[in-house]
Formats: sequence, structure tokens, C-alpha cells
Amino acid sequence: MSRFAGNVQDKAQEVAKEDYEKAKALLSDAARSGAYLYPFKGIVYFMTHRSLWKPFYSRILPTLGLTAGVLGSMFFLTYLPQLAILVFVNGPLAVFTTVLLILNESSTIANLISRNFLLQDALLDTFDGTLVARNATDIVSEGRQLKSGSDPIARLGKILKNPFSKFTPKALVRYVMYLPLNFIPVVGTIVFILLQGRTRGGSVHGRYFQLKGWSSSQQKDWLQRHTGPYATFGTIATLLEMIPVVSMFFAFTNTVGAALWAADIEQKNSQMTQGTAPNLRESAKKAD
Repeated sequence: MSRFAGNVQDKAQEVAKEDYEKAKALLSDAARSGAYLYPFKGIVYFMTHRSLWKPFYSRILPTLGLTAGVLGSMFFLTYLPQLAILVFVNGPLAVFTTVLLILNESSTIANLISRNFLLQDALLDTFDGTLVARNATDIVSEGRQLKSGSDPIARLGKILKNPFSKFTPKALVRYVMYLPLNFIPVVGTIVFILLQGRTRGGSVHGRYFQLKGWSSSQQKDWLQRHTGPYATFGTIATLLEMIPVVSMFFAFTNTVGAALWAADIEQKNSQMTQGTAPNLRESAKKAD
């Protein structure tokens, strides 16, 4: 019996060591890529480039109204019921973890509605406009017509390739499936946000992959090679968009940050392009 227990303990230590090494490698990859900086670069770039504000202004009132309505309704209808459940597992901390949970739920609902019905075209223009502003016109021209001029948004013409993919039932199912993690004190909420960030990170370059003409297998290969950077970007973007009232603002700045990141990858100004992007680019050409 003691021998069996010893074998189990050794196996557990081995698995823990493997998981630690994988996590260490992911964090190292994320740090080298600088992906964690792009949400903040997006804020600065958006604030200092007024030419990118037009899509934001065109959607600000309806989206703010939607966000306020969802947030108010969620706190009014679900705060006390969820607090009553979380207090049994989180104790006094339930007051705060319930707020975090409702913020995340409200953000998901508002994003589901706004991205599908209010913001899709505006975010698409913001992403493409940022690429144009960064002189990545060659790749943008693969997905839409471009006009002459100096204003990056005004230069955007007819869309030739389908825009961002919409919120999928699979993403909603995954969100609901991970929701019970919030019943685990503190750690569960953190893990939940990290999982949401990883899911979000996998979609931030959907438009870039469209413009590149990459197949689903090429996209999957690229994302698997760079899990750490995309999970880091997605986690920070998720946290920013959980902030009430200004979540819409951060949706646009995160889009700008993703476009800046794509421009750096395209122009080989990113650590991620060393040895990987050229191979994928060649594969994409062969696929065509």
C-alpha cells in the first residue's frame, strides 16, 4: 500500500513538474513577444490618432446605452441571488467576487449583442484603418478596396472579404461551462478570467488571418505556436473590457492594439516572426 502511495506521489510530482515547465515556457514566450504591451499601445495610439475616432463616435451612444442597461439589470436581478450562493464558498470575499462575476457576465452579454449588431462594422473599420495608418496597405488591399488620401478611415472602400466572425454558440457554451469556477474562492475567479482571456486571445487576429488568406489549419498552427502571447493579450483585453461604462472604449483600443501587433508581425518587427511567419506565408501562397 505504501509502495502504491509512493508511486502515486512520484507521478503527481512528475506531472506537476511538467505543467510547471509548460507554464514557464508559455510565460517566457509571452514575455519575449511583448504581446502584453499591445493593449496599452492600442490605448496610446488610439488617443493620439484622431483619424481613427470616427467609427468609435458613430457607435458611442447606442453602445453606452446597451452597456448601462445590461449592467444595471444584471446587478438589480442577479447580485443578491449570486451573492447568496458565493457566500457559502467565498465567505466575506463573496461581496467582491460576486461583483467580478457580474462584471464578467455583463461584459459577455454586452459584447455578444454589440459585436453582432452594433460594433462589428465599426471595429472592422478600426482594425483595417489602423493597418492603413501603419502603412500595411498591401495586406488591407487583399480584403477591401482602398481609396487615395491621407485619412486612413476615409481611404477604406468596399469590403472584398467577409469581416470578423460572429460570436459562436461554442464560445457561449464554453463560457457557461467555466462559470462554476467562480464558486472556488479567489483562485477560481482568476482561473475563469484566464480561461476567458485565452479564448479571447485566439480571436483577436481573425481579420488578420482573413487578409492573409490562411486556412483554418494554418491559423491553428500559428496560434498553437504562440499560445502564450495570445493568451496574455486576451487576458489583458478581457480585464480592460470588464470595466463598467468604458468597456466600449477599450473594445476599440484593444482592436487598435491587435492591429498594431498584426502590423509588426507583417513588417517583421516582432519576436514572433522569427522562423515562423515566413513558413506560414509560403504555405499560404502554395494553398492559393
